[in-house]
Amino acid sequence: MALSVLRRITSLRPSGKFARSLFVAKNKDLDLPAFGKTLEEQLKEKQVQDPAIYYQVDIGLPRESFSKRRDNTSDRVAHVKKLKSDVNLEKLSRHGKLEIPMDEVRQDWLKEKGTQHVKEIAEHYGVFQHLFGDAYFFPRVPLDVAYDQGDDVFAPVCFGNQLKPKEVLKQPVIQFKSDPDTFWTLVLTNPDGHLTKENSEYVHWMIGNIPGSDVSKGDVIFDYLQPFPLKGVGYQRMVFVLYKQEKKLEFSQLKKSQPSLADRTFSTYEFYRDRQDVMTPAGLAFFQTDWDRSVTDFFHSTLGQEEPIYEYDFPEPFYERQTYFPKLEPFNIYLDKYRDPKDINRDYLVQRLAKENPFAKPKPKLRFPNAEPLPRDMPTWLQDKIKRDRLGWGRINEVEEYEGPPTDSLHANRGLM
Repeated sequence: MALSVLRRITSLRPSGKFARSLFVAKNKDLDLPAFGKTLEEQLKEKQVQDPAIYYQVDIGLPRESFSKRRDNTSDRVAHVKKLKSDVNLEKLSRHGKLEIPMDEVRQDWLKEKGTQHVKEIAEHYGVFQHLFGDAYFFPRVPLDVAYDQGDDVFAPVCFGNQLKPKEVLKQPVIQFKSDPDTFWTLVLTNPDGHLTKENSEYVHWMIGNIPGSDVSKGDVIFDYLQPFPLKGVGYQRMVFVLYKQEKKLEFSQLKKSQPSLADRTFSTYEFYRDRQDVMTPAGLAFFQTDWDRSVTDFFHSTLGQEEPIYEYDFPEPFYERQTYFPKLEPFNIYLDKYRDPKDINRDYLVQRLAKENPFAKPKPKLRFPNAEPLPRDMPTWLQDKIKRDRLGWGRINEVEEYEGPPTDSLHANRGLM
């Protein structure tokens, strides 16, 4: 009897988070030590911000009316009902013959949730914070940016995708929908790559007073300048911002006859602050880029100066004493830990030279490296090595610059708007 009563009392005793919250509620006047608070509470205390000072402002175009959004919702519901009642779609899907028009899917996405998603992605990459401070905007105008790679292949600029400098040497194709009697300004800026000034940008391209959507008829304020991310600094963001003008503007104070790199020092925050009454950000697209050999040629040929290179002096890695029978480790990776890196590079170089033939064209690179099957009886360690070499992971980069799969595998030849 006593044991059962004790069990009831114990079961009624609060435990876990509830017990702690109950204790805090009873002792809310006490200054609890750090170990008595959760990590979330400790971070909130250290990151307290005055709401009267720190708040975000929407500087973009207004949202469409509720009646228009309601009409779009009703159209979507009717379209879904129509698809569900179509028996042929189910048959085509079952037999693997159903073709989905991706261009229509993208347009529907931009129309329904695209602006919200793009805004969230830009916040994730810190685009608004580093360009506009505490301001943000919803990109109401879809901005299509693509770099022509030749042979009807385009490298599109999406929302944070990766492009190499050699793919963006020339100015891209810009398309967006607008009324013919409106004026627009397009700016391409790099918030991460200034060589001398901290918290400054380089403007790589600026065109103002674009009539309608014809970029070729706009006023070129700054000619296009290819991205030049330095070796050793990682990825840099290249951001396209499309502004809608209230009227035709005068940009003569920004124009330079032959702008040097120093003349391209730019601040999106100040640029917009001085024109916020006559200009509204409406479109956004951005990509990431890192160093390749075209940057070296750009510094030597275009800028006529030595290329800055950043290198890191890493401490020598520590490896435990070698054992005769290592467990759960691929033997090739395990043995490479204790080999001289020069010997490993020599092995890769011998393999590369064995495949070279000066009288024959090089073999085309695999279009989809991860999709190429390997023999089933091949050892797993060798499968892993081949996959890593195909993707350019690991030591193969120490012998040759990995250029990746062919361009048309990374960037679909999709039609622009």
